[in-house]
Amino acid sequence: MSPARIDEGCERGYIVPVGGAEDKVGSASILRRFVEVSGGDGARIAIIPTASSLDDTGARYQRIFLDRGASEASVLPWINRADTTRQDWLAILDNATGVFLTGGNQLRISSILGGTPVAKAIRRLNARGVTVGGTSAGAAVLSEHMIAYGDDGGTPRAGAATLAPGLGMTNRVVIDQHFRQRDRLGRLLTALAYNPFAIGLGLDEDAAAFIGPDERITVVGSGAITVVDAAALEHSSIASTEVGQPVCMTGIRVHILVAGASFDLHRREARPPDAAPQRKG
Repeated sequence: MSPARIDEGCERGYIVPVGGAEDKVGSASILRRFVEVSGGDGARIAIIPTASSLDDTGARYQRIFLDRGASEASVLPWINRADTTRQDWLAILDNATGVFLTGGNQLRISSILGGTPVAKAIRRLNARGVTVGGTSAGAAVLSEHMIAYGDDGGTPRAGAATLAPGLGMTNRVVIDQHFRQRDRLGRLLTALAYNPFAIGLGLDEDAAAFIGPDERITVVGSGAITVVDAAALEHSSIASTEVGQPVCMTGIRVHILVAGASFDLHRREARPPDAAPQRKG
C-alpha cells in the first residue's frame, strides 16, 4: 500500500514510529513532542487501540495526551471491520491533527483496518499535513512493508522475517521495534535482504523516529535507533539459502543514532547530535 499523493501546496505530516515502552510518567519526551508536532495546545489526537487486546489502552493514552497539552484526545476503538464505516468515528478521525496507533499485535491492525475507509483516511490525512504515529505494533504497521513476525537473534537467516502489507504511510523504511531489548537485528537484516530498496529502522524502547515533511529523521527519547542502509549491498545469498540457514550479506552500512541525531532519507546521510547540550523534557 503506497503513500497518498500530496496535493499541490500541501506538505506531508510527520510520521512517528516509536519503539515501544515509551516514557509515560516522567518527562514523556516522545509523547510530548508528538503533541507539539500535532498542533501543540490546539492538537486534536485520534487514538486507535486496534492492536491491543486490553480494554483500557485507549483511555490510558487519552489521559496521557490531555495531560501533555492536547486540546482533545478521542479514542476510536475499531475492533472489527464492520465498524470501519461508522460515519461518526470517521468524522472524528477526519478532524484530527494527530493520529496515534497503540501497541499490541500489528496483524490485528492490518487485518482489521487494511483496505477500509479508515486506512484510506489515515493516508489521506498524513498527505495533507496530519501527524501519524504509533508505538510498538503501531510503529511496525506505518510502513508500506511491515514485519509481521519473525525470529530473534543477531544473524540474518532465510525465513527469519515474514512481511505483510502495512498502512503505507511511507515506502522508504522498514520498521522493527523493541529492537535491542529483543535482539532483532537478524530479522531486520533478513527483511532488507529480500529487497534492499528501503532503509531499516530498528527502534529501541523509549526511542522514536520523527520523520519530517523533508524526510529527515530526528531521534527523540532515551533509547537509540539502529539505521541499516543496504543501498550499497554488494552480495546477498538470500535467494540460494535454505530456510533457517544464515544469509551472507556484504556492503551494508549501519548507524546508531541517539536523541538529537538525524538521518536524511534522501541523501542517506547520518548526522550526530549537536555539540550543545540537549534540552530535557
